Amino acid sequence: MAYETLLLERDGAVAVITINRPKSLNALNATVMKELLAAFDELERDASVRAVVITGAGDKAFVAGADIGELAALPTAEAATEKARAGHGVTSRMEHSRLPVIMAINGFALGGGLELAMAGDIRIASSAAKLGQPEVNLGIIGGFGGTQRLPRLVGQGMGSYLLLTGEMIGAEEAKQANLVERVVPPDQLMAEAKRVAGIIASKAPLAIAETKKAIHKGLQTDLHEGLEIEASAFGRIAVTNDAREGTKAFLEKRAPNFTGT
Repeated sequence: MAYETLLLERDGAVAVITINRPKSLNALNATVMKELLAAFDELERDASVRAVVITGAGDKAFVAGADIGELAALPTAEAATEKARAGHGVTSRMEHSRLPVIMAINGFALGGGLELAMAGDIRIASSAAKLGQPEVNLGIIGGFGGTQRLPRLVGQGMGSYLLLTGEMIGAEEAKQANLVERVVPPDQLMAEAKRVAGIIASKAPLAIAETKKAIHKGLQTDLHEGLEIEASAFGRIAVTNDAREGTKAFLEKRAPNFTGT
C-alpha cells in the first residue's frame, strides 16, 4: 500500500514506520492517524514481521504534536471529543497489536507525539530529544491519552508536573523518570532501536504476543487477577509448537527455530 505521510520499510523481521512530514515537524494530522491504523493492519497480516520501530523523519522531531491547525478548526465540543477518541483508537491499536512496538524518539516528542510514544512498548531516545505535554500552554489538555498514560508511567507527581506546567524535559531526565528506557547518541538511535527490535523478533512470536497482552491487561487490574491472567496465558503458550521447540532446542544445546505456531 502507498502512504502519503508514512514511509514503511521492512528489514528482515523488523518493520520501520517513519512519520514523514518533516516540514511540519511530523505533526499528527488526520491523514497520519488514518495511515498509522492502515499500516498496522498491513503489518499484522504479514507473518514475517515480528516487531515494529516507529520514528520521525529528519533530525528535529519524532512528532512535535498534533496538527494545531486541525485543533483550532474544531467547531464543537462533540467534534473535539471525537478527535480525541480517534487518537485513542490509534494508540490503543498499537498497544493491542501482537507486534511489539519500539519508539525511536529522534527529537521533539511533544503533546500528541509524546502520547503516541507512550503507546509503544519500549522507548529509546536520542540524547538530543525533548519530551513534554505542553497542551496547557495552548489552553487545552492532552487528548490522545496523555492524562492517563503519563501518570501510569512516571507516577502521579511527575505526571502532574509535566501535564500542569507544560514544561519539556531532556532525554536523560526522561530516563530517570521512567518515561524512556534507553538514551543513546543521535547517530546511534536507529541502530539501537533496530538492535532491540531484532532481539525481540528472534523470540517465539506467540510468546511475545502473549507476554505483551499479559503486561497490558495486568496493569489494568490488581495483582491477584493479574496472576490469573498470567497463568491462563502460560497455559496457552506451554502447549504450542514453539514451546516444544524452544525447550527441545535448549536441551539439545542448539538455537531454536520458532515458527509462530
